[in-house]
Amino acid sequence: MRKQKGFSLIELLIVVAIILIIAAIAIPNLLRSRIAANEASAVGSLRTINTAEVTYASTYPDAGFAGTLQELGPITGATPTSAAAGLLDSVLGCATMPCNKSGYQFNVTGGVSYYYATGIPQNVGQTGQRGFYTDGSGVIRYNNSGSSPTNTDSPLQ
Repeated sequence: MRKQKGFSLIELLIVVAIILIIAAIAIPNLLRSRIAANEASAVGSLRTINTAEVTYASTYPDAGFAGTLQELGPITGATPTSAAAGLLDSVLGCATMPCNKSGYQFNVTGGVSYYYATGIPQNVGQTGQRGFYTDGSGVIRYNNSGSSPTNTDSPLQ
C-alpha cells in the first residue's frame, strides 16, 4: 500500500472556512479603527489651525485672521508674509480648497475679526463618521451626520 502525502480536500476546506470566519470578524474592526484614527487626526488638525490662526492674527494685526488655509500655509518666498505665513505644512495649508488630509476635507473662512474652520469626511461612513467645526473660541464642535457642522453643534468633551 502506498502512503499518500498532503492534505485532503476536506481539511483544506476547513482551513479556508476558519480563515474566512476570522476575516469576517477582523475587517469591520479594522475599518472602525481607521475611522477613529481619521477622526482623531481631524481634531488634531483643527487644533493646529486654531493655533495658526491666533499666531497669524498676532503677527499680522492689520490683516486679522487668515481667510484661507493657503494664507496659513508654507512660505513661497524668502520670508513669511500675510499671503503665506508658514504656519501650516503643505498638506494642511494647501493651495487649493478644500485641503485633504487623513480622509477629511478642511476649509477655513475668515476675516479681520473672525474665522471658522471645518473638517468634513470625504466619504461618510468610510473615512469618517463625524464632521468637525471650530472658530475663534477654540472650541471644537462635532455632528454625527458628517455633514457641514456649525457653531450650534455639540462641543467635544
